[in-house]
Amino acid sequence: MFDDKKDNQSPQRPEPPQNIPPKANKAALAVFLSLTVLFGALFLFNDGSKSKSIPYSAFLSYLDLGEVDSVQIVDQKEIEGSLKSADGSMVPFKTSIPYVDLDLLAKLKAKDVKVSGAVAGASPLQILFELAPWFFGFFLIWVMMRQMQGNNKAFSFGKSKAKRYVEPKKKITFEDVAGQKEAKYELLEVVDYLKNPQKFSKMGAKIPKGVLLVGMPGTGKTLIAKATAGEANVPFFHMSGSDFVEMFVGVGASRVRDLFDQGRKNAPCILFIDELDAVGRTRGAGYGGGHDEREQTLNQMLVEMDGFDTKDGVIILAATNRPDVLDPALLRPGRFDRQVLVAMPDVQEREAILKIHMAGIPIADSVDTQKVAKATPGTSGADLANLVNEAALFAIRKNKSMVEMEDFEDARDKVLMGVARTSLIIAEDEKKATAFHEAGHALLHYFLPNADPLHKVTIVPRGRALGLALSLPENDSYSKSRGWLFDRLVITYGGYAAEKIVYGQTTTGTAQDLRQATDMARRMVCEWGMADTIDPMAYGQEEEPIFLGKEIARHKDYSEDTAKKIDDAMKSILGKALGSAMEILARERSKLDTLAEALIQRETLEDADVKTLLGIIPLHVPAQAARA
Repeated sequence: MFDDKKDNQSPQRPEPPQNIPPKANKAALAVFLSLTVLFGALFLFNDGSKSKSIPYSAFLSYLDLGEVDSVQIVDQKEIEGSLKSADGSMVPFKTSIPYVDLDLLAKLKAKDVKVSGAVAGASPLQILFELAPWFFGFFLIWVMMRQMQGNNKAFSFGKSKAKRYVEPKKKITFEDVAGQKEAKYELLEVVDYLKNPQKFSKMGAKIPKGVLLVGMPGTGKTLIAKATAGEANVPFFHMSGSDFVEMFVGVGASRVRDLFDQGRKNAPCILFIDELDAVGRTRGAGYGGGHDEREQTLNQMLVEMDGFDTKDGVIILAATNRPDVLDPALLRPGRFDRQVLVAMPDVQEREAILKIHMAGIPIADSVDTQKVAKATPGTSGADLANLVNEAALFAIRKNKSMVEMEDFEDARDKVLMGVARTSLIIAEDEKKATAFHEAGHALLHYFLPNADPLHKVTIVPRGRALGLALSLPENDSYSKSRGWLFDRLVITYGGYAAEKIVYGQTTTGTAQDLRQATDMARRMVCEWGMADTIDPMAYGQEEEPIFLGKEIARHKDYSEDTAKKIDDAMKSILGKALGSAMEILARERSKLDTLAEALIQRETLEDADVKTLLGIIPLHVPAQAARA
């Protein structure tokens, strides 16, 4: 249901970078740097002294002639003093002492020179190094103050991270969402309220405060939210549930308050929270105590949605694929009092979705979108978008100018069965055993009345499987009959039975088949009441920690005697399925051998190829008759 072409475009207009200061800031910065350079130049190049520098040898000559009046020895490294000139004036001088002159004081005393000492002051460069940290600190504080004045969020931990949705040039509307008629109908009522609230107020009706979009991943919940924003033409703020909770205590609750404050200031508006389960999980179910940061955030959200200080005009729209883990207080009337199911698309909706994603791709006339839609049951809108993209990539690899039906076939096989491992080298004996195994699965499709039609059988390794026999239903079905489930068990045992008949023993390749058959039989007995020897009841309860989100155990709420009956019922169902598979394949051994030999030669056979090869007519009946 997602349109990658639209989703990849950023819905927000680019904002000017925040780190570029205005003209006033630039001028102040220029003045600051100029003063710094001037200060350094004054210290480095202006020592304020008018003394004449002379060599040390000249100083000793003047001293011998008696022309030195006074000296000041600085750190025993430098001499500053005055010389007597011919006119009686004093001329300042300075010189450096190049070596340790032990006789210097005696010479000065002999010539009756006034001697004094001093300690050298700090050099200009040293002063700059000492003052540099202070200048840097003042400059850093100045920059931070300017950024804080410029709405910088560096210290705004409690501010909401909600972004206002800015519509692109071509805004997304409900016309861009294929299918989902019921979901769009429910949301159109919200849009109508935001556009014409007086129509509802005249009747005394109130619009739901919160609408929760529920559906499997990839069904288009976020896309429908964008379409709602485009239809309503009101301010739309969007935020992820994970953006509320941070490492700092109290930040989540503060952000919830700030989010709703933004909503009230811009009412009427829509606040959209994606992945609500990140912050709305049931309270008291965590392992870190009952008052952790997540629960405080959830409590604040409950108060904001329906507390003492609530106002009309703010509609909360949220999306999740885990409504079972949400806190009951969130789902009560007055908060998220309307749940909209965004369901998996049916065949007509899949065809419409495919056409949307094919719009920007050169498609050959041979491509039948209806056939592709029928061959992809149980796929979501995101899966179909990926399918179209994979088909385009296959066409590019083959240097085609248009995407053909063959590319869609390859893309579908890759999505449904995995990537073909053509480089894997398999021994001939193992390849032959795999061919008989997959032929056993495939052949049974033509001798069971409730089985789905075979789509393709292959011994080309895909993913972790050495071969596959894939069947696809003729029509979308939302429930399965006992006959379909039993025939599916028979087909699952087809590989095991074929190996047993041909080789008299089985291989480790049957492990996944046995696991699937056992799981299906257990559910037939414990959940669906399809056992003949045990009462139709629900046996066992799934234990599912709310923060793990997966079944890790099944609670045994029945006696040991009932457990034995369940085991016996499962064994009976599985034994009958295996017996049927063995009986059919033993009776049709010649067809099994022919199909296996053809697989060894050609590696992949489609439904039509198998029918032509074996000359058989499938025994499929309509689904309605199968249920009867």
